[in-house]
Amino acid sequence: MSFSGRVKEELGKQVSQARHCQLAEFAALFLLCGKVRRGSRGKISLEIHTENLTVAQKSYMLLKMAFDTSIEIRIRNHSLKSYTPAYYLVIRNQAAVMQILKAVKLLDESESRWGDFSGIPYRLVQNTCCKRAYLRGVFMAAGSVTNPKKGYHLEIAVSSASFCRQLQEIVVSFGIEAKIVERKKYYVLYVKEGSLIVDFLNVMEAHLALMEFENIRILKDVRNSVNRQVNCETANINKTVTAAARQIEDIQYIERRKGFRQLNDGLREIAELRLDYPDSSLTELGQMLSKPLGKSGVNHRLRKLSDIAVRMREQKELFPDPKEDERS
Repeated sequence: MSFSGRVKEELGKQVSQARHCQLAEFAALFLLCGKVRRGSRGKISLEIHTENLTVAQKSYMLLKMAFDTSIEIRIRNHSLKSYTPAYYLVIRNQAAVMQILKAVKLLDESESRWGDFSGIPYRLVQNTCCKRAYLRGVFMAAGSVTNPKKGYHLEIAVSSASFCRQLQEIVVSFGIEAKIVERKKYYVLYVKEGSLIVDFLNVMEAHLALMEFENIRILKDVRNSVNRQVNCETANINKTVTAAARQIEDIQYIERRKGFRQLNDGLREIAELRLDYPDSSLTELGQMLSKPLGKSGVNHRLRKLSDIAVRMREQKELFPDPKEDERS
């Protein structure tokens, strides 16, 4: 099972004892998976259609707990090639239908005015606990979250722009920054930062998934930190080796062209040490001197040697040695 599936499975087992929270969660599920159907004789029935067994089970559980009504269950395969069944929950009892529609604020008490089928009924989500329950329902019906081993991405895809913006308001009320992007015919509310996804899971009370996500995230952060440190140290080593190779090349050039006799004692000593200890750091070379120097002092002398080598090369280009040309 995918990480997203495990999150939904955990949410499916998370049932609020308060009826107002049960109504909020069912309202979210019904808004995204439900339909109101009118029969030939004017009778109204409610239908919940989903291909997610967890959503079907949760919807059934909430209907039983909040309304204790009879529910017709149908399972269909729409294609012989498809192994994914579709689940249908149907409520036909007229009294129960009216009670449910009023409870989720899709019908007023006089049964004469219908509510907004593409918006969030704010009377159901005034309490913080009800907002949590509503987000649970929305995520189960239309959400997904990437396995944290692969990346950090949580999203909820809905068909209504206004509904998506209302969802964003609820998510932001918990201090979670969520953005909206339009993707084909859907409006997608998404969160990409790992710590914010952890907060989102906490809001929905998916605590087991939260701990799994956090464990993976911490492990990745430690691994990335170690990799950065190793890369930094490797870069420093490469830089040191390259600098030492260049210094040795300059010193050997001076030795071949003029020898060390024309160098002062300090430059001659550091030149000989660098040739004898090519792998030593500047600090280590400084400690080997007859009069120890710090890293900056050693670096200053080596730069002087490099400047001498540069001037000698320039002089050679201007006034080539005919004897050397004959030897070559």
